[in-house]
Amino acid sequence: MNASLYYLAASGIFCVLLWIPYILNRISVWGIPAFASNYPSKKFPAEAPAIPVWAERAQRTHLNMVETLPAFAAVVLAAYLSVDSNTIVAIWAAIFFWARVFHASVYILGVPYLQTPLYLASWAAVLAIGTQVVF
Repeated sequence: MNASLYYLAASGIFCVLLWIPYILNRISVWGIPAFASNYPSKKFPAEAPAIPVWAERAQRTHLNMVETLPAFAAVVLAAYLSVDSNTIVAIWAAIFFWARVFHASVYILGVPYLQTPLYLASWAAVLAIGTQVVF
């Protein structure tokens, strides 16, 4: 399998799995019946149960990946279709994937000063792959 497509698929799987921490937390906070009905009380969402900060960060991490994945997919697929198995594309695809894994980890754990550089590394990877296609 082409390495860039491998990291695209791995990133897609990772994106799908990123919702698990905050969903498990929501189940534990709301309980299964309220979670299954999507409304923990009759006054929801005005009086939503409080969730821990880490769970809020987990949700934001997932949403950020949902927003970033289409751009990554677009440049990887464009590179795959137009560039002959470019090693540079595969390296940048790996950088994107691992930067997003570490970004999610440090962001959910609340490690200061690492979230932004890791996000910027994944952002740079998307741009680097895109330049392989455009230039």
